[in-house]
Amino acid sequence: MGFLTEGVEVDCDAGGVPVTVRWRGRGYRVAQDPVRWYERRAWWAEDARLPKDRGIGAVDQQMWRVQVQLTVRSELLTLELVHTLDTGRWRLLAATSASGAQVVRCA
Repeated sequence: MGFLTEGVEVDCDAGGVPVTVRWRGRGYRVAQDPVRWYERRAWWAEDARLPKDRGIGAVDQQMWRVQVQLTVRSELLTLELVHTLDTGRWRLLAATSASGAQVVRCA
């Protein structure tokens, strides 16, 4: 049993920082400097057993808060993203508009 999330595609710069996000068929550009931190994922809830040969990337995941826009005149959306390091998978946890209205909450 894990969290309900929505998959997204993320393009990153050479330093691994998101620059574009594709979500629900639309391409958003990152408009502000993203914020990154790390959290331990609940692997015990997602996997029956963590294989011995999987490294620290199986336990830690990158959490990102990015502000994106469709165009330079569009409203900013704040996306909360999870990047699972061992799989490279990106997931959306929540999207909030600049006015504070919650667009979607996946988890």
